[in-house]
Amino acid sequence: MIKTRFKKMVAIEPTKLLPEWDEQLKNYADESTFYPDIPDTTEEIIRRIGDADCVMLSFTSYINKEVLDACPDIRYIGMCCSLYSPESANVDILTAEKKGIVVTGIRDYGDEGVREYVISELVRLLQGRGEAMWKDEPMELTSVKIGIVGMGTVGSLVAESLNFFGADVAYYSRTRKPKIEEKLSMAYYPLNDLLAEVDIVITALNKNVVLLEQEQFQLMGPGKIMMNLSIAPSHNIEALTNWLKLPGTYAFSDTVAGIGETVADMPNVFVGDHSAGLTSMAKVRLAQKVIKNIETFLK
Repeated sequence: MIKTRFKKMVAIEPTKLLPEWDEQLKNYADESTFYPDIPDTTEEIIRRIGDADCVMLSFTSYINKEVLDACPDIRYIGMCCSLYSPESANVDILTAEKKGIVVTGIRDYGDEGVREYVISELVRLLQGRGEAMWKDEPMELTSVKIGIVGMGTVGSLVAESLNFFGADVAYYSRTRKPKIEEKLSMAYYPLNDLLAEVDIVITALNKNVVLLEQEQFQLMGPGKIMMNLSIAPSHNIEALTNWLKLPGTYAFSDTVAGIGETVADMPNVFVGDHSAGLTSMAKVRLAQKVIKNIETFLK
């Protein structure tokens, strides 16, 4: 029996957890409501929260200052998604902190699926196993120059996987990573130098971090591949659109949200219909970490 509980828990949108884990979450509150759809206005978010002291959400809705001001009973917000920084979060964490509201998020739950996605999609394109083939002849990943932009957990896992397949991997990151450079014999380049040097660019950045503008795509030039692993565009969409008109260019994202709706239908763009990081195994890891965060707070 759970001794300390919330008075009222509201999930304002689907948590992306498996149903049995949603049911387990409800055990931590006297009363609970889990909404099956995504609210389309701030007013609807406020209405759904009401007098709840615990709010749960995934990455598709935003809890801003207006919501926090209108719902003074909130004392805990559980993000069932990644939280890397206040700037990239879909909760106004700074305002929440001022109000004494604890906000928790998750890290490192879906990375294994993402790196499998990278290898799968690149091999299909390089070997011509799908709708297109990158060059005139099938290719291996061996010795192909690949640049990773962002060397956090996802970026480092992808770098290790590509290194295993013999790719020539280099990277750019806001901070250098000497240990992984040594481990993989991987070179570091400033961003623009990296883009001019490699044939495949993979961005693994936090949400809302945009580094690829018109200048960067000009440096990349024709005949290149761009893959975004972020849940939001890492690029200027107009600049990407113009670049994709060059011969031999291809772009990948596991979701439309990661590439941009206006780009998704271009013939040389390959977009998935679900997140590569939301496998059934990842959902279990996610749920376990969500529940651990709640239990830590209630203690």
